[in-house]
Amino acid sequence: MKIRWGLFGIVLSAIAWVAPAADALRSEPIAVGTAVFQVELAKTPQQRELGLMFRRELAKDAGMLFEQPPGPALFWMKNTYIPLDLLYFDAEGRLSQIEAGVPPCTTQNCPIYRSQASTIRYILEINAGEAARRSIQPGDRLKLPE
Repeated sequence: MKIRWGLFGIVLSAIAWVAPAADALRSEPIAVGTAVFQVELAKTPQQRELGLMFRRELAKDAGMLFEQPPGPALFWMKNTYIPLDLLYFDAEGRLSQIEAGVPPCTTQNCPIYRSQASTIRYILEINAGEAARRSIQPGDRLKLPE
């Protein structure tokens, strides 16, 4: 019985940690070129670390926008169950790179997706294939809410 309670306590702690982090995210409309998405803004280290982990679906026009100090960006898909397009933007909001169709990863050793540029400020995660469907191209501008 002691072992079960310990496992139960761990599960409750994990739920308590994940649930508030997801609820704390603000959702805002953003645009990339002419494409508009309703995105959750991941600004804190905890929000960025959790990202879209453990989610089973993402609405077609939804996404998550990560903000970081300008620098290289490193992303992995550990415990992310949705295939995604990763869009890397520089400090001026110009799209510099698209990692299209990044697959989910549920193993211990997940690949890391690095930005080619060392001045990345924003990273947008959207459903895999949406960048191509919406004709998003490097050079497109990110338009943030004011």
